Amino acid sequence: MQQTGSQILFTALKEENVDTLFGYPGGCVMDIYDELFRQEIRHILVRHEQGAIHAADGYARASGRVGVCLVTSGPGATNTVTGIANAYMDSIPVVVLTGQVPTAMIGNDGFQEVDITGITRTCTKHNFLVRNIGDLHRTVREAFQIARSGRPGPVLVDLPKDVIQSVTEAELPRTVVPPAEEGRPDLEGLCTEALKMLLQAKKPLIIVGGGVILGKASEVFRAFVKKFRIPVVSTLMGLGAFPASDPLWTGMLGMHGAYSANMAVSHCDLLIAVGVRFDDRATSKVEAFAPHAKIIHIDIDPVSIDRIVRTDLAIVSHCTPALDTLHRLSDEQGLTLPERQIRAWLNQLRQWKAEMPLSYCRNQNIKPQYVIEKLHQLTQGRAIIATEVGQHQMWAAQFYRFDEPNAFLTSGGLGTMGFGLPAAIGAQVACPDRIVVDVAGDGSIQMNIQELGTIAHYGLPVKVVILNNLYLGMIRQWQELFYGRRYSQSDMTQAPDFVKLAEAYGIKGLRATKPEEVKRVLQEGLETPGPVVMDFHVEPEENVFPMVKPGTPLTEMAFGNVRAVA
Repeated sequence: MQQTGSQILFTALKEENVDTLFGYPGGCVMDIYDELFRQEIRHILVRHEQGAIHAADGYARASGRVGVCLVTSGPGATNTVTGIANAYMDSIPVVVLTGQVPTAMIGNDGFQEVDITGITRTCTKHNFLVRNIGDLHRTVREAFQIARSGRPGPVLVDLPKDVIQSVTEAELPRTVVPPAEEGRPDLEGLCTEALKMLLQAKKPLIIVGGGVILGKASEVFRAFVKKFRIPVVSTLMGLGAFPASDPLWTGMLGMHGAYSANMAVSHCDLLIAVGVRFDDRATSKVEAFAPHAKIIHIDIDPVSIDRIVRTDLAIVSHCTPALDTLHRLSDEQGLTLPERQIRAWLNQLRQWKAEMPLSYCRNQNIKPQYVIEKLHQLTQGRAIIATEVGQHQMWAAQFYRFDEPNAFLTSGGLGTMGFGLPAAIGAQVACPDRIVVDVAGDGSIQMNIQELGTIAHYGLPVKVVILNNLYLGMIRQWQELFYGRRYSQSDMTQAPDFVKLAEAYGIKGLRATKPEEVKRVLQEGLETPGPVVMDFHVEPEENVFPMVKPGTPLTEMAFGNVRAVA
């Protein structure tokens, strides 16, 4: 039977159980879009290609599946580069399908030609230029395997127009050659050694990172923690892997981490890092990081081992088999941590949490932290929260208190403004029965605000909460603290009326300017069917605290004039 390249592409996508594409058509992918007209795969037409890649990213984070986006050549492809780099930094499995000029024209500066495989070589796990229709099916299947295997990440497949238009009668392969077997360590031996170190510890601590969520290991992680009653701190990307409502939860560590979490890391005698890459925002001054601790590092990526923080024991493995093995060995040998051995440590952690909880000062203006607290209360902590990047991102991380994995979608490694709204679109498509909220700043939301057109087009019930302080808030905070309050180009006073803008897209817009209006606006916005934009005019010069100045130890935390809320 004759098949075109476009038909082979959709056959491969169906075999990978792809149900949704996020994309934007163009000249070099017209044949793919013509074939799409005959297919049952859902397509979400975004308003900008950056929206497509971020939406595919959000879909992947919320669902745990590979996200897919489809764009044309040239500017369509280059508009995805920021999103590809974002997915690469945060280890998110996405497959990016890009159009390309016909193979005979490649290298001749044809209309809308760019070397997208060359451009993205350093920010993809792998990329492909398909030069022959006979390679198309295998290449697409391999792209998905690479994206989700090992440490996940983005894979790009560049599709020349003539390959897509070509016709073949060759049968498609029934099976796909599996990727090379990854080297596995002696898990039993290494886990036995880890348990010996744990049983000797008097101040044990676990750092949980995004790898636990990506590896679908949250359940086994929680079981291991409960068995040994080890206190837990989290990186930004690990929020939700362990319940923030659990007494063993000690907080998020790092630049804007909780006092209790940073103190715990700085005073523990054993640190078990699971699915963590020791980002600089988490460690701050590396020489002073966990200075009294032996360190066990469990991670799938051998490149992450000893790259930043020197470890005493490295276990290169997926989180699930490593944690399963630890749990099984401890059961077989009847191993536990006597409570008396770590009682003083647990009491110390409780004291640190009580001494300096995350807090803020109230006044006559809306405090952004209060908005997040009320959002958590009204959603009962069950919403999927996407964020842009900036102060609002940190307030969401600090005050929403995540109990479940795959519920906090944020740009951690790259810090990409404009991520949240399209990521929320992807999450809402993946999880239609969940409440999905984009927590945004007035600066970040304008980076991809055109995607309001996408949520209006499809009637997606995404709720947008804008913490509007009329500044590029995090830039302004640093200018206040480190640059003598010289607010150079961080003033965003000339901003749109977000309520009117929402209404222009056919979306309900709400606004709160006083603290007493916050609960009502949130309730109305959450209860309204369909998309809603909520504009909260918050304290203009509110800062994110605690804060660790870059390059200083985690124990050197600034609190401003924060005090506990009565």
